[in-house]
Amino acid sequence: MSNISHTGRDVSGHTGRDLSGHPDAEEMRARHDRVMGGGRTTAGADAPVFLLGLYCAVSPWVLHFTASQPSLVTHNLVIGIAIAVLALCFTAMPERMTGMSMAIVALGAWLIVSTWIVGQSPDMGVVLNNVIVGGLAIVLGAACAGLSMKNKKKT
Repeated sequence: MSNISHTGRDVSGHTGRDLSGHPDAEEMRARHDRVMGGGRTTAGADAPVFLLGLYCAVSPWVLHFTASQPSLVTHNLVIGIAIAVLALCFTAMPERMTGMSMAIVALGAWLIVSTWIVGQSPDMGVVLNNVIVGGLAIVLGAACAGLSMKNKKKT
């Protein structure tokens, strides 16, 4: 294969190091912004939502209620994984997940209410854990939804 780099030309026939005159410069800038997430401001909320989901998933073992509330163990594991997966998807594809950010809010509300629905007379530690984690999910999910709507209006 021959080395054509010494000619100073690219495949479009453009010469020089300055790309401003390149025929595809605008398209390359737009693609770069899309790939790099140009202008996206939800990154600050995605990581806490992901960590909250991970904590929710492992909280039965952290608080040691695996023996007293076996149904809540499975429940918190599934809800925590769902929150973490939504956060990952929201990070990876924010433009496609704007409508799903309210699902985090719904999961947070369900986590609060389900403590009494799924659990069998839960103790105060389990109640506080699920209420705090659910409340944080509601707040962070609403923040993600608000930021994604704000970003959607900009574009």
